[in-house]
Amino acid sequence: MRMTPREFLDWDAKRITFLGMSGVGKTTLANKLPKKEWFHYSGDYRIGTKYLEEPILDNIKRQAMQVPFLRDLLRSDSIYICNNITVENLTPIASFLGKVGDPDRGGLPLEEFKRRQALHREAETRAMLDVPLFIEKARDIYGYRHFINDAGGSVCELDESVLETLAENTLVLYIKTTPELEETLIARAKRSPKPLYYPEAFLDRQLAEFMTQRGYRHPGEIPPDEFVSWVFPRLFRSRLPRYQAIADRYGYVVDASETAAVRDEQDFLQLVADAIAAREAVNRNR
Repeated sequence: MRMTPREFLDWDAKRITFLGMSGVGKTTLANKLPKKEWFHYSGDYRIGTKYLEEPILDNIKRQAMQVPFLRDLLRSDSIYICNNITVENLTPIASFLGKVGDPDRGGLPLEEFKRRQALHREAETRAMLDVPLFIEKARDIYGYRHFINDAGGSVCELDESVLETLAENTLVLYIKTTPELEETLIARAKRSPKPLYYPEAFLDRQLAEFMTQRGYRHPGEIPPDEFVSWVFPRLFRSRLPRYQAIADRYGYVVDASETAAVRDEQDFLQLVADAIAAREAVNRNR
């Protein structure tokens, strides 16, 4: 969605998609906007509570069934298991995705890992295609004027048709990481490796290179955290040009240091208007 700075500021029902790597500050920025006016649509929350709800619960139940005490209670319907996913707590999704590697160290066999990755991709696609529906619901049912689509970091890996849907219905705003933040996120990933989504071709290439470098003969030998720490910088840097290409084609760019300085709604609106103006200036100079 393209517009002038004035058109954006005068837009009565603003609809914006936040694009960028996890940890860049998308959710923090969304939380700075007035909650009575802005509907906060979290793609990851939708994934966990709608499209992966049953697989996530099945995974938890499978683990619980290995404990005799819990197994008996589950089989007799004496207890039930449910998720407590929130926008701020998406741990159940991460626990379902898991990490490839040695099962004795909490890893998943490669085939099962890829199955879960495919389920996540499908779920994220459907969650993003739900954005137009939720724009309408947010206004017609709940009375919100404005809409934020807080997209997951892996949205840049989805098909072009999904990105086109987002661009047709929202203004796409890429929150670009700074070199300092990039170092922070990579260091954080090494300290506390978290499950991630990888495109299958990317995963196959990186896994083969990792195993060759480290001398592992089979994915089942890999310490799960070791692979995640090793591959994260490569995944991070592979996504940066993808984000930029999406912004170049469909949207606008702001710097993560700029979004971190946003104090309130007025700061945010001016930041977006300035990003639109900067894009117009670049286009004029071409």
